[in-house]
Amino acid sequence: MPELLRVPVNGVELNVAVAGSGPAVLLLHGFPHTWELWTDVMADLAGRHRVIAPDLRGFGASGPAASGYDAGTLAEDAAALLRALGVSSAAVVGIDAGAAPAFLLALRRPGPVRRLVVMESLLGTLPGAGDLFAGGPPWWFGFHAAPGLAETVLEGHEAEYVDWFLRAGTLGDGVRPALRDAFVRAYTGRPALSRAFSYYRALPESAVQIERAVAAARLTVPTMALGARPVGAALERQLRPVTDDLTGHVIEDCGHIIPLHRPRALLTLLRPFLGVDAA
Repeated sequence: MPELLRVPVNGVELNVAVAGSGPAVLLLHGFPHTWELWTDVMADLAGRHRVIAPDLRGFGASGPAASGYDAGTLAEDAAALLRALGVSSAAVVGIDAGAAPAFLLALRRPGPVRRLVVMESLLGTLPGAGDLFAGGPPWWFGFHAAPGLAETVLEGHEAEYVDWFLRAGTLGDGVRPALRDAFVRAYTGRPALSRAFSYYRALPESAVQIERAVAAARLTVPTMALGARPVGAALERQLRPVTDDLTGHVIEDCGHIIPLHRPRALLTLLRPFLGVDAA
């Protein structure tokens, strides 16, 4: 089992799972998850790496925050966390809501980021997504973004909603009961829901941050883009024009929650890419 730490960074206290030793790997989860999204890959990675998996600000057991759910602030949270833990260099892995902060961290602060892995997300309005969301984003983006609406409607029905996301909403087979229950607990109650939906409400600000960062610099760190269902190769296409060193893979027969749906396939790709180069 990883060690759980409380680490104050950037005005908020993060709940952080830490395991192993060696070159650092920072894992950033998405919605509706917590650090436990990485449960099935942490033990393997911890055999060669110091694995650091926080709950993002306002999510899970991390402290509440009234603001700061844009990708830029979440990236600064990640940078501050590495500094607080005495980590000078890390591979950064982000999925879903964690992908944009991971990307911005690597683009704005390439020094502390030795490698970048991003999964199953689109990066704002960068071109290359093709017709993935040609008819507009999935319905829940608008539902979550409407101020005060989703948390009012869903309070008392959190378990049913999280269950839907873990199955039909993410094109997967759900997750085992213990993890499902952990995710439900993390998103139960109006305050917890409101904080989670604040990420969606900040997406326009995050998109502007991404556009400005890409206009100012290229992504120079070695990067891997991973897709499954539904994103596929769309993220790789977005990254290709702005990245110097990019590898892309699509994991077949896999739902959106790659670390839980296909952990062995993910590890097969991560192990050689992350390597064991010095931190």
